[in-house]
Amino acid sequence: MNYANNHAAMNKYAQVGNHSSAAFANPHRLIQMLMEGALEKISKAKGFMQNGNISKRGEHISWAISIIEGLRVSLDHSQGGQISENLESLYIYMISQLTQANLKSSSEILDEVSGLLIDIKSGWDAIPQDIIEEHAKSTAGVQPKSLASAKI
Repeated sequence: MNYANNHAAMNKYAQVGNHSSAAFANPHRLIQMLMEGALEKISKAKGFMQNGNISKRGEHISWAISIIEGLRVSLDHSQGGQISENLESLYIYMISQLTQANLKSSSEILDEVSGLLIDIKSGWDAIPQDIIEEHAKSTAGVQPKSLASAKI
């Protein structure tokens, strides 16, 4: 097997692993996975930016924007109150900044958005396990049909 085929096989394996993980993840873990995915796409976009690969840079920035938009639309303002409103504003800002990063080819803006997302993720990661489990029990049997219906 040559390098190209080996690389394609590894990518396919990773995709299957990600889909399998998502299929069995609780809503809390799904949000973590989305944040991790957005951070990965921003990091890759920065690498493509540094290498002058405009097409791949734009592709990965667009992918990060889509993930962050998914996080934004999944907010449940009836449950989240001021926190969800603040997160929505922050997600909108990050989407705007990612667009600017792409237009200006600015790694500094990518770093800013990554920093903001890392801050949000660290707060999400710090939620105690007993609260996650309590929430899982209260929503047991309720499976969202899409990310848009997976309210946070």
